[in-house]
Amino acid sequence: MTTETETKPVEQTEEKKEEVKEEVKKEEAETNNAEEKADDKAEKADKEKKEEEKKDVKAKKEPAAPKPAVHKLDFNKDVVYLYQFTRTPVLPSLSPYCLKVETWLRIADLKYENVDHKMKYKSKKGQLPFVEVNGEEIADSAIIIKELGTRYNKDLDASLTAEQRNVAHATISMIENHFAWVVKWWRCRCPGEWVRAAKLNLQQALNTRIPNAVLNFAFKLRYRQAAKKVRAHGIGVHKPEEIEEFGHNDLMVLSDLLGDKPFFFGDDPNTLDVVAFANLAQVAFMDKEVSYSLRDWMTENCANLVEFCNRVKELAFPDWEEMCTTLDLNSHLPKPPPTEEKAEEPATEKEEKTKEEEKKDEKEKDDTEKEKAQKDEKEGEKEDNKKTEEKEKEEEKK
Repeated sequence: MTTETETKPVEQTEEKKEEVKEEVKKEEAETNNAEEKADDKAEKADKEKKEEEKKDVKAKKEPAAPKPAVHKLDFNKDVVYLYQFTRTPVLPSLSPYCLKVETWLRIADLKYENVDHKMKYKSKKGQLPFVEVNGEEIADSAIIIKELGTRYNKDLDASLTAEQRNVAHATISMIENHFAWVVKWWRCRCPGEWVRAAKLNLQQALNTRIPNAVLNFAFKLRYRQAAKKVRAHGIGVHKPEEIEEFGHNDLMVLSDLLGDKPFFFGDDPNTLDVVAFANLAQVAFMDKEVSYSLRDWMTENCANLVEFCNRVKELAFPDWEEMCTTLDLNSHLPKPPPTEEKAEEPATEKEEKTKEEEKKDEKEKDDTEKEKAQKDEKEGEKEDNKKTEEKEKEEEKK
């Protein structure tokens, strides 16, 4: 009995210990799970906070500044900035539309400045010319003239009657939609003659270093491809003599309409005069040493049109010779006074003198250094000779 009573309590205590251990393990596992869950919740909360902070930062960031609508950012108020092709030795522009806009700006007496954009820019419509005014772009020559005329009260047709306005509209349509294509047909058919007649330096005109021989070849290929547009227009499907006759007919209409008047509707120029000049100048002012049948026919049969071109040229472009010689885009703008140039000349002379003096000083320094080196060499040779003589004497004594 004693042994049984003694063993039972021992077994019970061991079982209780094991139960206690298991409960402790369970409690530890539960606490660990609770801690892990709490850590997970904290991490999620931190992530959510960070995401919310990022969203807030993005919302607080200012939107990206829009790209400037114009190329000329430092513009002056109410100054018209004109983008067009480069000058040539025979014409301010080989584009009738560029010449049209610039002629209108001059006759309307608006402040304008040509932008030397090196043939890099075109309008949003992909055209030249275009203008920028007060941070706004205006494209297409007809729209430019209409918009600027309305904005600055410069309507060249204000004095015309309703009938004259209708005649002007019809004639402008004939010039730009028919006669201009006759001129374009000749350019595409004879690109080499056109380059010579316009005295074009393609390197200068296209702002490139490619040799002119290569440019001339590429230019001819390009304009032969452009002949497809002339053909698509409809005028290019006809025979050359038929197209020439189309041009003669248009010139006769303009000549009859002009008559003996200085301008088409009297003593003052209007929009029709501007358009007619811009297109007729592409024929009248080509180099006379290069054969151009349409120009020769106009000179013989429509002398009043040639006189008309010279009249508008003198009125709108008193600086014609200067701009065609220097190819200056802004020959109409005032140049700095000559006193400033004279004041700058002595400065340049002084700089040249100082440079020459510096060169002389450098030469003198070089000469002195050479002389010193030569003296040092001679002295070194003397010392060497003395040493050798002394050695020889000592050997003789021995």
